[in-house]
Amino acid sequence: QVQLVESGGGLVQAGGSLRLSCALSGRTFSRYLIGWFRQAAGKEREYVAVIRWDKVSSYADSVKGRFTISRESDTNTVYLQMNNLKPEDTAVYYCVADESRDPRRKYEYQYNYWGQGTQVTVSS
Repeated sequence: QVQLVESGGGLVQAGGSLRLSCALSGRTFSRYLIGWFRQAAGKEREYVAVIRWDKVSSYADSVKGRFTISRESDTNTVYLQMNNLKPEDTAVYYCVADESRDPRRKYEYQYNYWGQGTQVTVSS
């Protein structure tokens, strides 16, 4: 069973930065597509970014140029570096994983494994 544990959320002012971490355990790290979704209060969950075992990555248009996803095989960890944060980035951020190798997956139902979420709040 795959387990995903997020950390790194918090409160930051607009223009600031945060780095989220997602640690994967229970399976071979390199087999999984790992990414992030987010859900703001009163809104639907939305795709943020994903990275494959060979570090091929993709991003939602709303975060391109500001967020960077990376993975570290030695520690089975994926990171989401978030720069130039905006109030509209406020949401619960969820780490996701799936056995697929397709980095174009952008829908909730395409990911089998989910973390518990971590809150990111950006004040104006």
